[in-house]
Amino acid sequence: MDFELPAELMAYLAELDDFIEREIVPLERADDNIRFFDHRREDARTDWERGGLPTKEWEALLAEARRRADAAGHYRYAFPAAYGGRDGTNLGMAVIREHLARRGLGLHCDLQTEHAVVANNVGLLLMLEYGSEWQKSEWVEGLASGTRFFAFGITEPEHGSDATHMQTTAVRDGEDWVITGEKTWNSGINIADADLIFARTSGEPGDATGITAFLVPTGTPGFTVEEYLWTFNMPTDHGRVALREVRVPGEAMFGPEGRGLAVVQHFFNENRIRQASSSLGAAQYCIDQSVAYAKQRKPFGTPLAENQAIQFPLVELHTQCEMLRALIYKTAWTMDRYGTFTASEQVSMCNYWANRLCCEAADRAMQVHGGLGYSRHKPFEHIYRHHRRYRITEGSEEIQMRRVAGYLFGFMKSRTPKGV
Repeated sequence: MDFELPAELMAYLAELDDFIEREIVPLERADDNIRFFDHRREDARTDWERGGLPTKEWEALLAEARRRADAAGHYRYAFPAAYGGRDGTNLGMAVIREHLARRGLGLHCDLQTEHAVVANNVGLLLMLEYGSEWQKSEWVEGLASGTRFFAFGITEPEHGSDATHMQTTAVRDGEDWVITGEKTWNSGINIADADLIFARTSGEPGDATGITAFLVPTGTPGFTVEEYLWTFNMPTDHGRVALREVRVPGEAMFGPEGRGLAVVQHFFNENRIRQASSSLGAAQYCIDQSVAYAKQRKPFGTPLAENQAIQFPLVELHTQCEMLRALIYKTAWTMDRYGTFTASEQVSMCNYWANRLCCEAADRAMQVHGGLGYSRHKPFEHIYRHHRRYRITEGSEEIQMRRVAGYLFGFMKSRTPKGV
């Protein structure tokens, strides 16, 4: 067994850091852009008069960072070389996502909007896997450059964790489909060109088959964003969407008819492992900052670092980071070697534990830093509020644990090769 990361990947991290220091950090500090990252960040980012949406200035800054990253050859790292990428691997993305988050909050990586100079653009990967030739010709370049987006419409007001009981339906009408239903927590719908809507087209509630995905342009008659849901961490881009007899052509179907849940699971496996990597990096950042602060802070004339009450909680968190890092890297490697669906059990382990660990590390960092840590002059409260969301979204930690239990107790068949 060889646990050494590839030399070319480590060299790429250095290249990426150089780009960030040369291009992104100066942009972050120009023209008071730092307001988006200091104690003013929530107010600077949020258009309180427009439903709590991100401000246009904030979104423009993110777009400029994406443009610079794409021009420098970083934004498309994970994509095939044929689409301007570097044929990035799951292992490579796990290492990169952790590395970016471990740098702390900044324009290089702001997970509140899933923004990073190396794109976590699972939408493009889905397009390459499931899109028709026509859809690819329409979407690939925009998705690859970060200038076009589609949202992900699976969750419903009455059905979250169990997608098989969704009430949204799609019925054939000649060559078209007519979609009726409601979706919620449609993240990014404010800037999306289309919504990837999942609807039942056959079968009965509870059936895993019979659900189909459709790319629905957001300007289609009958498609309405009813409201944006305000959250623990603002601004919000999480919309509640109504579909009132929305008519789309047959070419809007995304992937095979009745096999939409395969698209969902593909998205989850790809995104959950990367999300776990970011949570790991953010957790390690909180620990690193706490250790540094404990060394220099001297209440009663003695460094905090000499107190075991400070040492031991950070030791436990640091140990958990080391163990989690090994599992994330192994899981990503397994996905690269044996396929996206071969490590679903381990992906769930990584995701629920990393998200919980990040919240615990941010909370401990606030405690070590005292009143300053609780204030917005330090980033820990922001990290906590953001990563707390991940313990619910894209499969709550209870759902993740349920999946692991399914494999552990034999209710689900594992696809992980023996000996891995």
